[in-house]
Amino acid sequence: MHHFVVEIRYNAHIDEIAKLRPAHREFLDTLYTKGIVLMSGPQTPQIGGIIIARAESMEELAEILKNDPYQLNNAAEYIYIQFDPRNYQKILEDWIGV
Repeated sequence: MHHFVVEIRYNAHIDEIAKLRPAHREFLDTLYTKGIVLMSGPQTPQIGGIIIARAESMEELAEILKNDPYQLNNAAEYIYIQFDPRNYQKILEDWIGV
């Protein structure tokens, strides 16, 4: 399993983002249930968001996230950064797969 930071950068006006936000969060809830997403939230200032996720590959994660309402409505772009967790809190051992 590989780990990723996904930066979401809004392309749409914040009013459009606000309309899509409930559906976006509902979509993310399904990924929490599946164990794909560890955490997510908006950036400050509200220019986008961050997702910490895991998947077998960057391509697999991109395929999953293409169904996010922000992407379906061309309201945001996604930047994927793969990383290898070396140091972490012990409570994350199961999620990281140690």
